[in-house]
Amino acid sequence: MVNLDITWTKGPALDDSDSGLPPEVIAEGIVRDLQAALNEFTAIARSLGGEVDVPEAEVE
Repeated sequence: MVNLDITWTKGPALDDSDSGLPPEVIAEGIVRDLQAALNEFTAIARSLGGEVDVPEAEVE
């Protein structure tokens, strides 16, 4: 039998109530992380020979 229970832990950087950072700064960090992940997935798909049509987004 296999146990697939997953426990999610919340890192201190993700706890916006303790970080003291304004929500805009937290949101900008999330957008940067998501864009980086999208770029990595796009690169992997292209390296596997897939045609990927992903518009490039500018992150400030």
